[in-house]
Amino acid sequence: MEQAAVGDQGARSVSDVVGEELTARATVDETGTVTGWSEGAEGLLGYSSAQILGRPAILLLAEEPMAGDHQTRLRLSQLPRWGGRLALRHRDGHRLETLVLAHRRTLDDGSSEWLLFSARNREEHPSDTDVLFRQAFLDSVCCSAAVYDTKLRFRSANRGGSDAMGLSDDAMRGLRLTEVLDQAGMAEAERLMVIALETGEPQYMEVLMRTPGEPRAHAWACFIYRLQNPEGRVLGVATAGHDMTEQYWARNRLQLIAEAGQRIGSTLDVTRSAQELADVAVPGLADFLSVDLLVSSLDDLPEQPLTALSEGGPLKLRRVAHQSVHPGSPKAVVAPGRVYEYPAGSLPAESLYSGRARLYQVTEPVIADWVAREPLRSSRIRDHGFHSVMTVPLSAQGTTLGVVVFARHQNPYPFQQDDLVLAEELTARAAVCIDNALRYAHERGTAVTLQRSLLPQRLPEQTAVEVASRYLPASARAGVGGDWFDVIPLSGARVALVVGDVVGHGIHASATMGRLRTAVRTLADIDLPPDELLTHLDDLVGRLATEAADTKQVTLDRETSGEVGATCLYAVYDPVTCRCTLARAGHPLPAVMSPDGAVELLDLPAGPPLGVGGLPFEARETELPEGSLLTLYTDGLVESRNHDIDVGISRLRQALTTPAASLDALCDTVLTTVLPQRPDDDAALLIARTRALKADRVATWDVPPDPSAVAGIRKKALGRLEAWGLTDVAFVTELIVSELVTNAIRYAAPPIQLRLIHDRTLICEVSDASSTAPHMRRARTYDEGGRGLLLVAQLTRHWGSRPTPTGKTIWAEQNIE
Repeated sequence: MEQAAVGDQGARSVSDVVGEELTARATVDETGTVTGWSEGAEGLLGYSSAQILGRPAILLLAEEPMAGDHQTRLRLSQLPRWGGRLALRHRDGHRLETLVLAHRRTLDDGSSEWLLFSARNREEHPSDTDVLFRQAFLDSVCCSAAVYDTKLRFRSANRGGSDAMGLSDDAMRGLRLTEVLDQAGMAEAERLMVIALETGEPQYMEVLMRTPGEPRAHAWACFIYRLQNPEGRVLGVATAGHDMTEQYWARNRLQLIAEAGQRIGSTLDVTRSAQELADVAVPGLADFLSVDLLVSSLDDLPEQPLTALSEGGPLKLRRVAHQSVHPGSPKAVVAPGRVYEYPAGSLPAESLYSGRARLYQVTEPVIADWVAREPLRSSRIRDHGFHSVMTVPLSAQGTTLGVVVFARHQNPYPFQQDDLVLAEELTARAAVCIDNALRYAHERGTAVTLQRSLLPQRLPEQTAVEVASRYLPASARAGVGGDWFDVIPLSGARVALVVGDVVGHGIHASATMGRLRTAVRTLADIDLPPDELLTHLDDLVGRLATEAADTKQVTLDRETSGEVGATCLYAVYDPVTCRCTLARAGHPLPAVMSPDGAVELLDLPAGPPLGVGGLPFEARETELPEGSLLTLYTDGLVESRNHDIDVGISRLRQALTTPAASLDALCDTVLTTVLPQRPDDDAALLIARTRALKADRVATWDVPPDPSAVAGIRKKALGRLEAWGLTDVAFVTELIVSELVTNAIRYAAPPIQLRLIHDRTLICEVSDASSTAPHMRRARTYDEGGRGLLLVAQLTRHWGSRPTPTGKTIWAEQNIE
């Protein structure tokens, strides 16, 4: 409880004012032995400390207790405080009757003792001074009040003051406030009394106090001021207290609601939002709290709001959070994450069936019937002393999500109706946050599923490179983005490596990513050079942006606002020449680690992001020796709000030099080293180790532009097939070579070249200087030509043409296994 005081900090201490010798004070342990003895006790009964400590307290009584008083003594031993008249025996033998006030205290080791007080200067009848005190009190105070003399000894109180103390004037007269009430805050009250007594300045404090016998503590606003007569003589101090219990608890409830508004729902995480509710309500409202959600609400959100549950059957709920005043929540029957079936008739089930909050006392039959079927729950209630329970349905937007259970065992006061109203308010606030988190988790799960379904499920087999990849979605708050990667086999044993990043997050970004990845695969299938491919892709993104703008969707969510943009890096590696051609559109530079372990960023022209339009892209060719590591990635890997991109690049280069057993292990090392624990953006990573096709697997011949040369070229091709052990495909290869070479001599321009590549398949390529590509057509019955390419298509696995810097290449691919 807050305490405040204004006064002279240089005033005398309480001990300097009260006169300790005026109170006889003694302590008696639970065996009846005297364990403490004050100077005032020695003055009252004549025994010194050395003479009485360690001896039975019964020696101080003038009369022996009667045997029939056993039940009375047993009843008194359970009271927190006792006051009454005792007949005592002085050390010199004379009988002495005096009023005694005793407090029962529990020590740190669990034992108990009695603390006894008796005022030595107690007056049995009011004196003229008492009348003067009472008159001054009546002139000054109109509420629960008490008057103390200059020694801070109680003199008188009005009816409200006596009721607040729980004692009569006679029982308290001559005692200090700390002797009347053995509670926290009384020492501070005496300190303020001293300040008021010596300075004359009124003092104020607030205190939470429970009088023995009361069911609940009261909050008091106390004023302390000095009393003096008309001549200015100081008579003592008076205390006036105003009972502000209702205002106190109302203020606490408002503070708890305000704290809940600040703490609950800090993230879009279901478990954390539920735990935040538990942390706010314990111990402010309850000693134990649990949050259980219906299993159906966690698995999927219902299409229609679940406004009521069908009664009669058990309910399956998953424990998502709980909290206790004791660390580790030892009272919990259900562990977090566990699914528990609550039977019909249990408190959570009844609250969910009815849709209303309920308040119970543990002694009610409904609880006894429930826990009788669950021995563990019954033992927890009994062992920990649970006495009061509230159950509140967790509902938002017409949907029932689960139930919250509040319980008390350490707080001795049972829940009241006001507590139930507060519990409903806290639960309602948490329900909105949990519902939002559930819906976000559902939407994010859909976006992640869509994103992963649009990424390669497995990388294709090819000879050019060994590859490993990773895709890591961003943290829940950032949402799923549009990062992607791809590995595309090309003609001539080549391979295309692609990494891209779509602007924005969410389903819209994932869908756009899927469209762009499909477009890249389509453009790669016609063997466009990297710069030309990005040009076509740029046009596509521009059209998508125009279409999105034309829809005029009005939304506050940027993820579906129609904004379309992307970055991309496209690389083509040829294992025959060990050369790689790359182009980028606003994408981060790729990293290359040479076989000797040196890591550098390839210097590529930047190129504008896709969708800008009107600006050219430029490709650059570089040699990548066999065993080089080519690393492509999106900006989410190296950029963060916590550091510059240069820091991320430096970490990436360091991670790439770390020894790893495989490319998969290297990918994991890169992610662990470079990314923070909760990434701001999603990240895609593609690492490729280059391979080289051995020279004896490639055969190349220049072809003279003379039809008579076809037979010689055909003979050379058959000879190489024999050397490779591929005589099974010799007949088909002979037909393909004849057709392609003859067409090049007849319709194209020199120089003409034939190349055979022995890879996973047998590839036959004929290059010439003409840019005109052949087209397959169906020949009519009496046509003399037009059947050659149709024959090639029927006999091969794939065929096609690709542009080259000097013309084109016609290729055909056969299975050899």
